[in-house]
Amino acid sequence: MKIAVFPGSFDPITVGHVDLVKRALPLFDKIVVAVGINSTKKYLFPLEQRLEWLRQVFAKYPQVEVDSFQNLTAHYCQKIGANYLLRGLRNASDFDYEKTISQLNHIVGGGIETVFFIAQPEYSHISSTIVREIIIGGADASPFLPPEINIK
Repeated sequence: MKIAVFPGSFDPITVGHVDLVKRALPLFDKIVVAVGINSTKKYLFPLEQRLEWLRQVFAKYPQVEVDSFQNLTAHYCQKIGANYLLRGLRNASDFDYEKTISQLNHIVGGGIETVFFIAQPEYSHISSTIVREIIIGGADASPFLPPEINIK
């Protein structure tokens, strides 16, 4: 069984994240969208809210599971039997960062492979960080969020 993990903070999930998962579905038997918990990071939305949003967004996709994990992503993949990581690339700096992480995950994770998806042009400018700033600033973030998420 080909299992991929799409890790992230998803604080919040964006239309770019959703696009990546939908595009990856034909390649894998199961995709686990997994919220990584970093105790040193400050989040805008609590973990349970982010998990609930993910469940809502992917409810009609039986191949997609939602989970959370702590510690190393590679160890989480080993624990659930995933041999692949999904990552999105919006630009060259994403590539430089993700390339290094994928090489480390390959070593630490016993050969786990990272599959990169290039962001579609209409999503390449969207990041959770920018969407959080829009929300904090009181502007309408709905163009960047899946329709299942309603943030006022």
